[in-house]
Amino acid sequence: MNFLLFAVGLVALVVGASLLVRGASKLALSFGISPLVVGLTIVAFGTSAPEVAVSVGAVLDGKTDLAVGNVVGSNIFNVLFILGISALITPLVVNLQLIRQEVPIMLGASLLLLALGLDGRISFTDSALMLALMIAYTAFLVIQSRRESQTAQAAMSEEVGVVVPGAWDSKLPAQLLLIAAGLVALVFGSEWLVTAAVSFAKQLGVSDLVIGLTIVAAGTSMPEVATSITAAIKGERDIAVGNVVGSNTFNILGCLGISGMVSGDLGLVLAPSLLTFDIWVMLAVALACLPVFLSGREIARWEGGVFLGYYVAYVAYLILAAQQHDALPHFSSAMLSFVVPLTLVTLVASLLRPAARGPKSG
Repeated sequence: MNFLLFAVGLVALVVGASLLVRGASKLALSFGISPLVVGLTIVAFGTSAPEVAVSVGAVLDGKTDLAVGNVVGSNIFNVLFILGISALITPLVVNLQLIRQEVPIMLGASLLLLALGLDGRISFTDSALMLALMIAYTAFLVIQSRRESQTAQAAMSEEVGVVVPGAWDSKLPAQLLLIAAGLVALVFGSEWLVTAAVSFAKQLGVSDLVIGLTIVAAGTSMPEVATSITAAIKGERDIAVGNVVGSNTFNILGCLGISGMVSGDLGLVLAPSLLTFDIWVMLAVALACLPVFLSGREIARWEGGVFLGYYVAYVAYLILAAQQHDALPHFSSAMLSFVVPLTLVTLVASLLRPAARGPKSG
């Protein structure tokens, strides 16, 4: 029964996010807002709507571990699993703006979360700061988009879609109905998903945090999975990468900002394991993006395979640690003494090869 509730909740979240994005995008375009701005704001944030809904729902239920674990786990999942799978489908081209601007901002948001959480909680003031930074970042993107070329505007217009006169969703009532239906589906879906996740944790004998870092994180990232994999198959490889990076920034600043403010004076309490392990993994994953993205400005298939392998190893570690399995020390030792150093050497080598050949043309 819990599995059914989880599945129904997950479907409701994905459908709700899709309806919300469609309705809000069409409404914005109807009012003359440029497709590029819609893409940078409504579409990008809409794919993170499930994370917001689930984290806020968890906070209201008093499950702050689940709320924070969902965000941290989603960010790890987005980079390692989604980019890994997408790169295995086709090598992903990385836009220069992502390297120069978006990835450093994602790194900055990750470092901010670590710094604010060192005292063991994200306070109401911390959350307000994060949300203010998210609003400022969004305003910056909107202003920046006005200077984009006509080619970029046309590309985003094709991605988002334009309001076709006479289409059923070109009318205001239909757009408002789509937005309302999307919000309702998100609210109910998040409630069902949180309820099922807490039951899973009790049945499996693991914490809410572990469930949030794994099952819930993967579930709420389904819109990003669908967007990035579809973009990779279609050859829209910039979108596949940009969607993940933008979503990670919003998850930290927007999702935790909103969740922390909903929690009131109590704030979001961070479990010790988050501060000693999981947030550091999230930060390491964000840092890994720079050398990978800079190595020829693409994510090669082998790099996608490394990302995917690391996600499997991360989940395996969480499961072994939750069960206090005898194999945990051997597993940790193998990762730290062999796999991680080998990967770092390989990444450095791949980063130096393009430099030796000279700058990439184009």
